[in-house]
Amino acid sequence: MNSETSYKRIEITEFGGPDVLAVCVEDSLPLPARGEVRVKVLTAGTGFTDTIIRRGQYYDVKDKPPFTLGYDWFGVVDALGEGVVDFEVGQYVADMPVIGGYTQYLCVSSDSLVAAPAGLDPAEAVAMILSYTTAYQMLTRIKELPAGSTCLVHAAAGAVGTALLELGRLRGLTMYGTASKAKHDTVRAFGAEPIDYRRDDFVAEIARLTGGQGVDVVFDTIGGKNWSRSYGCLKRGGLLIGFGALQLTTGEEKVPSLLLGFFKLLFGWRLIPDGKKSEFYNIQTRRKKYPQQFKDDVGELFSLLKQGHLHPQIDAVVDLEHAQDVHRRIDSADISGKVVLRCNAY
Repeated sequence: MNSETSYKRIEITEFGGPDVLAVCVEDSLPLPARGEVRVKVLTAGTGFTDTIIRRGQYYDVKDKPPFTLGYDWFGVVDALGEGVVDFEVGQYVADMPVIGGYTQYLCVSSDSLVAAPAGLDPAEAVAMILSYTTAYQMLTRIKELPAGSTCLVHAAAGAVGTALLELGRLRGLTMYGTASKAKHDTVRAFGAEPIDYRRDDFVAEIARLTGGQGVDVVFDTIGGKNWSRSYGCLKRGGLLIGFGALQLTTGEEKVPSLLLGFFKLLFGWRLIPDGKKSEFYNIQTRRKKYPQQFKDDVGELFSLLKQGHLHPQIDAVVDLEHAQDVHRRIDSADISGKVVLRCNAY
């Protein structure tokens, strides 16, 4: 095996727990086809979505094991395939392929790449792709919120949660966030008011904190049962945005309950003349519909990061080979912000 041409990637051997993640060593680097570039991956993001894919519960992934895991990545162009003229070797790029990012090298169509400025910290840069773009689009593309608007963020100490808090603070929003007591300092660090969802009734707390008015927007990644409670936190004219179903994968909610929640979210509440609205957001669905919008938004976030306006919460940066340990931490919900995999030295 030639160490100069071999590379490592993380493969799932079957659907299941963290133990199904295996380090695979390839003897030679992949060769880019026409229209492709080869990327030396510097960092790969990790998160709850990766663990859902690992369990075989993510509806948008039809691949069967074995395959390489990894929702998003940040890297540098290493080689060009025939016909590629928009990128050059040494240029920094990023993508969000849903699977395939836990690797040291990969080949990808140049059409899907987002260009990035030089000088970004690779760990912070990869946080911009899935986590911050999700937050940014929910804050700007679904409903433009004027300064002073009030928002409730569930799972506020997570990767998307902290992104919502930071971007909301930049926009002059008043933010409240549910989190376990141990993570309240993280929520406060982003200028938000923490709510202990384990001890307190968040519906009652929002009523207390807003003088009974409710909030303008709730961002809820928890699931169907929680969506119903979140809807009760809205003021007249408010908006509930569901963007995940965490409790389904943790076993705290069953499929029938989630389906009822989706019905209410997408149809049922619209029949109630209370001025409130609700909808579901999925970053990949929106990217497929508005591909240039996705590139523009990631590019804007890279620019804000370059200017020093964003400081993503990076819990840890660990080597690619330790992906199993990272997934165990994600499964145990003891992460504040984002854990990043270091795929190559930088």
